[in-house]
Amino acid sequence: MEKDVRQEVREFYGRLAEQAKAGAPASCCSGGSCCTPIANAIVLYDLDNLEDLPREAVNFSLGCANPLLLADLKEGEVVLDLGSGGGLDVLAASKYVGPSGTVYGLDMTDEMLDLANRNKEQMGVTNVEFLKGFIEDIPLPDESCDVVMSNCVINLSHDKEKALAEAYRVLKPQGRLCIADIVSVKPVPESARELASLWVSCIAGALDVKEYENILGKVGFKDIEVQPAIVYQGKVLEDIAGNSLKNLSESEARELDGAFASAYVKARK
Repeated sequence: MEKDVRQEVREFYGRLAEQAKAGAPASCCSGGSCCTPIANAIVLYDLDNLEDLPREAVNFSLGCANPLLLADLKEGEVVLDLGSGGGLDVLAASKYVGPSGTVYGLDMTDEMLDLANRNKEQMGVTNVEFLKGFIEDIPLPDESCDVVMSNCVINLSHDKEKALAEAYRVLKPQGRLCIADIVSVKPVPESARELASLWVSCIAGALDVKEYENILGKVGFKDIEVQPAIVYQGKVLEDIAGNSLKNLSESEARELDGAFASAYVKARK
C-alpha cells in the first residue's frame, strides 16, 4: 500500500501541475473541486496574502485552510513548507519574513517543483528555495527552521509519525509547527482508507484528532492543539471524493458523510 499510495499521489499531483501550466483549473481531489467551497484561495486567504503573487499560484490553490493564520511569521525567520505544490504558501510567506528571512518549499513531484519555480521567477523573489524530497526525510539540517508549515499534505503521507518527527528535528528550540490539514472526526470504514483514489482526495489518510495529538506528543511536541474547523458533509464530501464513492457500498459511503473536517494544527518544539 505504501508504494502504491506514494506513487499514485506523485502521479496525480504531477498531472495537476501539468494541467496548471497548460492553463487548466486545478483540483487536488478526485472530484471536481477539492474541499469546495473552501479551497478557493480568495476565500482562504486575506487579500494581503495574495497581493503580488502570480495568478498561476493563486489559481492553483490545493489547500484545505490557511496555515499563515497560525504561523505569525516574523522578519528574518526561516520557514519550511512541507508539500509546497505550486508555491502559494511559500510565496505568501516570503513577504512576511522579508529579504533577511528564507522560505523553503519541499515537494517530491518534479512537475510541481517546475511550476513553483516558474511562479517564483514570475514574482521575482530571492528569499525562496524549492527543494525536492519527501516530507518523511527532509533534506535540511537539525534545528534549522523557526517555523514548519503545511497545507493539506500530512494526510497524504504513508508514515505520518516519521513526517512529524522530521518536522520536529528541523525546528529550532521553541520553533513552531503550523499545519492546515484534514482530520477524521468519527470512525471511517477501513475499506475507504484502503482506496488509493481516496488518499489522493486528501481524506482516506486523515488522522483522527486524538491520534494526531498523540503522534505529535510522541515525537516531542508540546503546546499541541488540533482544532477541526469545517466538517465535510453532503455535496462538499461528494465534490472531494468524486467517483471514488462508487467503489464503496451505500452504507460505507453514508459513514463518510460528516467524518472528515479541515483542521488547524499547532504545536511547539
